[in-house]
Amino acid sequence: MKALVTYCSRTGNTEKLARAIYDALPCEKELIPIADVKDASGYGIIFVGFPVEAHSVPTEALPLFKILPAGQPIALFCTHGALRGGPLPKQALEHAASLASRVKVLGTFGVRGQVSPRIIEILQRSAEHQAWAEEAQSACGHPDTADLTDARAFALEMVAKIGH
Repeated sequence: MKALVTYCSRTGNTEKLARAIYDALPCEKELIPIADVKDASGYGIIFVGFPVEAHSVPTEALPLFKILPAGQPIALFCTHGALRGGPLPKQALEHAASLASRVKVLGTFGVRGQVSPRIIEILQRSAEHQAWAEEAQSACGHPDTADLTDARAFALEMVAKIGH
């Protein structure tokens, strides 16, 4: 079986997660930034990673969902500044899964990622975003060692789901 781990990353958080997933895979594999994926056929599983932006999938990740072969097994992963398991990353993963309606989503995984201090500063100026900006400050240092260990376990769990 051949696996593809693809991702988009602004600050390096999602790339760290992608590399942990890639390193854990016990099969032939490729690690390719999402913008460089031109053909998504020929893979037994594809891991698709992105940073959560405005509770959603970033624009540059959208073209990939259009070229995924029908029935393709995929696993979605993301990084975000919100608390792990909170509603904002859940909404983004649900949105990504809806974009991948022609494929088979095996599972989803999200961890906190350090948010740019500039973004936090901008959001703190807006009353509606102040609480989130405060929450995002506590994501400093993530993804950490425990997050990356969880990412490797996620990779193995997804591969096990397809029987390889």
